Amino acid sequence: MSIQEQPHTSGGLTIDVHLNSQGHLETMADDVRRGLTSSPKYLLAKYFYDDRGSQLFEQITELPEYYPTRAERALLVSVADEVMASTQPTDLVELGSGSSSKTKLLLGAPSAAEYLQRYIPFDVSESIVRSTAASLLEDFPKLDIHGIIGDFEHHLDRIPQPLGRRLVVFLGGTIGNMNPDQRRSFLRNVRSLLSGGGSLLIGLDLVKDSDTLNAAYNDAAGVTAEFNRNILRAVNEGLQADFSPDQFLHLAFYNSEASRIEMHLAAQETQTVHLNELGLSMEIQKGETIWTESSYKFTETSVAAFLKDAGLRMEHWYVQDDSLFGMVMATPN
Repeated sequence: MSIQEQPHTSGGLTIDVHLNSQGHLETMADDVRRGLTSSPKYLLAKYFYDDRGSQLFEQITELPEYYPTRAERALLVSVADEVMASTQPTDLVELGSGSSSKTKLLLGAPSAAEYLQRYIPFDVSESIVRSTAASLLEDFPKLDIHGIIGDFEHHLDRIPQPLGRRLVVFLGGTIGNMNPDQRRSFLRNVRSLLSGGGSLLIGLDLVKDSDTLNAAYNDAAGVTAEFNRNILRAVNEGLQADFSPDQFLHLAFYNSEASRIEMHLAAQETQTVHLNELGLSMEIQKGETIWTESSYKFTETSVAAFLKDAGLRMEHWYVQDDSLFGMVMATPN
């Protein structure tokens, strides 16, 4: 469904909805059934982000231990104009756009005004895309905004053809939440969006000392623990389940061999859980865990390798002196 909200000629808003609440719940049902009947049990990290989960994550980004958001923003401040000048995009596609707060640095870069005509935010949340677009149109009244409401796994092909040179951005270190096979598949799909001289900008959390990494996912205030447990509340609401989130312990640690943070929920007592929408009941043993997130950390070498595997090549590597966070500019081979 596509809704043209303002005339294109004045810079306006179009929203294409490919994922409504019913479609979201059907996808959730399939994903949760698959995850909770696997060994080990797992839930996909995308289900953290219901309304409450999104609010909790915003709190996490402000915590002193959680460096990624601040480090990425600082890096983007320093490179935004260079990125826009070197890519000269006619349209900018943002995957997982959210509030588009960091993307404003690209949209407002001096070099952007000469080329940029259209911004395409892609997100699962229609309400966030609408509210963000309304705010952006106040700041950039000549910009055409074409929002896509969809899921990375199913709807990337719904993104419209580029008007000219295209820049796709994928910020927030979200690439780290994908395992290697998922990452390869995702990047190969993104590569198909880059016809006609397009470029891809990815934000990446970097390998660093384990104390810094472990602290970022085990904050003293316990916000990340509550965020982790909230995924069970999201499943309860979406699938009429009866998890007792407070009976699960937050576990997060850096797995140095795999270069990733792992987040798990460990049952503190044996419990029987009913997922009524799935017609499924299961016993979860005391000490049994549900794997809720992996957050891979990267080096310049590992990034070049996974890009090559997806048919992309590294054009620029951006990192600040503190080496907390990085960005890579890539183009198709």
